[in-house]
Amino acid sequence: MASIKVDGTLVEVPDYYTLMQAAEAAGAEIPRFCYHERLSVAGNCRMCLVEVKGGPPKPQASCAMSVKDLRPGPNGEPPEMFTNTPMVKKAREGVMEFLLINHPLDCPICDQGGECDLQDQAMAYGVDKNRFAENKRAVEDKYLGPLVKTEMNRCIHCTRCVRFTTEVAGITEMGLLGRGEDAEITSYLEQALTSELQGNVIDLCPVGALTSKPYAFHARPWELVKTETIDVMDAVGSNIRVDSRGREVMRILPRVNEAINEEWISDKTRFIWDGLKSQRLDRPYVRSGGKLKPASWDEAFAAIAKAIKASGGGNKVGAIAGDLAAVEDMYALKALMTSLGSGMTDCRPAMSGIDPSMPRSAYIFNPTIAGIEDADAILIMGSNPRKEAALVNARIRKAWRAKNTPIALIGDNADLTYKYEYLGNGLSALADLVARKGSFGEILSKAVRPLIIVGEGAVSHGAAHSKQIGRDVLAMAAKLATGSGAAEDWNGLALLHNAAGRVGGLDIGFVPHDGGVCSADQIGLAGKGELDVLFLLGADEYDTSAMGKAFVVYVGTHGDAGAHRADVILPSAAYTEKSGTYVNTEGRVQLAERAVFPPGEAKEDWAIFRALSAVLGQPLPFNSLSQLRAAIYAEFPHLARLDQIAQGSLADVKKLAGAAIKTKSATFTSPVADFYLTNPIARSSATMGECAALQAGLRQAAE
Repeated sequence: MASIKVDGTLVEVPDYYTLMQAAEAAGAEIPRFCYHERLSVAGNCRMCLVEVKGGPPKPQASCAMSVKDLRPGPNGEPPEMFTNTPMVKKAREGVMEFLLINHPLDCPICDQGGECDLQDQAMAYGVDKNRFAENKRAVEDKYLGPLVKTEMNRCIHCTRCVRFTTEVAGITEMGLLGRGEDAEITSYLEQALTSELQGNVIDLCPVGALTSKPYAFHARPWELVKTETIDVMDAVGSNIRVDSRGREVMRILPRVNEAINEEWISDKTRFIWDGLKSQRLDRPYVRSGGKLKPASWDEAFAAIAKAIKASGGGNKVGAIAGDLAAVEDMYALKALMTSLGSGMTDCRPAMSGIDPSMPRSAYIFNPTIAGIEDADAILIMGSNPRKEAALVNARIRKAWRAKNTPIALIGDNADLTYKYEYLGNGLSALADLVARKGSFGEILSKAVRPLIIVGEGAVSHGAAHSKQIGRDVLAMAAKLATGSGAAEDWNGLALLHNAAGRVGGLDIGFVPHDGGVCSADQIGLAGKGELDVLFLLGADEYDTSAMGKAFVVYVGTHGDAGAHRADVILPSAAYTEKSGTYVNTEGRVQLAERAVFPPGEAKEDWAIFRALSAVLGQPLPFNSLSQLRAAIYAEFPHLARLDQIAQGSLADVKKLAGAAIKTKSATFTSPVADFYLTNPIARSSATMGECAALQAGLRQAAE
């Protein structure tokens, strides 16, 4: 620790702190444009100038000078810095005047207006006149793709975008060319950016040079209602803010949560909002004469009741929950199925090796997302985290950059934005690691905190009778995670899910029970005519053509695969239109809040099942969301502890590692083929479709 006086106030800070950090610790505000706490120091905007006692007779950039760089006084007094002297005031006014020499006066039409750092700091630290009458320079706008809109006349060359794409996103596709008045931020070769995190440069840009292309000229920030909620585009559970106007979502922005997404979000999370209002289901439909026709809720419920009565109930009725289902929705559907005497429920992908009898530690990301930075060796199997969980991939890259953490991969040999040792894509490579063969086997044997990331591509295999493969993979991963060198307080088994609703469904037991079978087997029975009624709760990622003549009830938001196959469609609310509980891949319980109301006659999913249960003569024991949650919390108390993780047991993981291995061979591949088209909302989004087409074109060009 070191002592320093800031504007006469003595504070103690770590000696590696910059003067800017020391000033903030003392409560002094220092303006900045180029500095960002998660990026490297550039020191090129000079807005953060301060005066240092005993230093050079000129202001110093507080972002680029450390506390340990200052000399003490002649008698050993602590060094001093000042943030509000006449010298500092004059220096900041001069910097602001220079920044505005070429900056265009187009604030009335700029999308950054109202939340612009340059506007705010010009008001606080600038002057009300300009001594420069020369013509402003003009810079050609750059093409960065369908997501980021450029107005490069406004650029102040802070280089935040360049540093983010290089350091955090891991792509070397932006840079600063030229010097002085000829300097320009540009993308190399004038091509679109290829990162799944590129939208974050919009938040980082302190002026209106980089703005959201889909959102351009749609709304002003003061018109919008801001709702803090949770993202469901993947299983990370990123904290987001949904900005809406009336009944329409206008944009989605990140919220800071150091434990999950820091302050970044993926492009799918940020730009999905146009898919929330296209291809929407806004009224019930009943198939008649081979065609779906609009119907009333009473008619739809009557058709379902007739089909269930004809089936006789019991295990002739099945239910599959999709990727975006909230805990409340699955709990209500499970209660409905139980009232019908059916144990045919499942929330897992086809032929998943996650056994319903397994402990919680077998299906969550035990080390936590933030714990990735503590790992000293990382193995990824059956997963492409860049596509399945872009923020998890960014954490892995952060650990790799900070500590050069050794990383190995078993699965698809893809560009993950960091270096790794490719071991192959089969079970034999995993078996060699368990036997501690090869260079990475030695690394794992010496690792104190090994992190074994198991993707759904390793535990879910589409072939018949392949559930055993996933169970054996989990057992082998548990062996690697609990090796002899692993610390006693470290649980390194990490299951990386790619569906927001999966861990919550597993937590409440939305899995086969009382004679029920898994999702793949339910579809197989339906194809054979042995399952009469099948509920699809937003389940579109399954083979709907194999459901035979079963009576399919689709409860969902969009006209996707499940709706096309359905005999009855019940329109429900999207994740921005209801309050729901989601459990992310690390087992953290979070609450999503309603930002807007659902369109037309659409209802919240749990309310649909409650109303249907009354028609079936088996009314569920709750009439409101609060009563439903009380029932959930009574049965599963850990779901009441918001933003907390019910930790998995290390002893259970060690017990799992003792299972006998029966599988001889298997191939691991990521289940996500296209990052931009993974769910019904994404497939309904024109923006995501444009991104997917662009990426497909780039892949073809590369081949």
